[in-house]
Amino acid sequence: MNKLMQTTNDWSAFILRLTLGIVIFPHGAQKLLGWFGGGGFSGTMGFLTSAGIPSAIAFLIIMGESLGAAAIILGLMTRLCAASIAIIMLGAIFLVNLKNGFFMNWMGQQAGEGFEYHLLAIGICLALVILGGGKFSVDKFLSSKSS
Repeated sequence: MNKLMQTTNDWSAFILRLTLGIVIFPHGAQKLLGWFGGGGFSGTMGFLTSAGIPSAIAFLIIMGESLGAAAIILGLMTRLCAASIAIIMLGAIFLVNLKNGFFMNWMGQQAGEGFEYHLLAIGICLALVILGGGKFSVDKFLSSKSS
């Protein structure tokens, strides 16, 4: 467990962690709590399962984007949460966005959004899986206490 939470006092990991958490959390809050115009837990579960996603996976998506993003902001279990969000983003690319091409739908001329946003999130996630939570993380605090 200590190995999973071990990290350095790195500013770059801190910046990446906050960026990822702040960007992903509102999407999770839409899914879990219905904030920001989202469907809430039951609406999102219904939407995802009607799209053919098994209910256990739909539940993990909702938890990963909401509680996982909040944990990343705090720097708690950063590597695990970042890996989870990377997997969610890969799923979004292959199940939803790949058919729309690379670019976001800036001009409203595509059927949906491209996958460039997801690649950025995956890149940040992979950096956090390597670096850990960095400066001001709960991981740093807990791993230094157990050393």
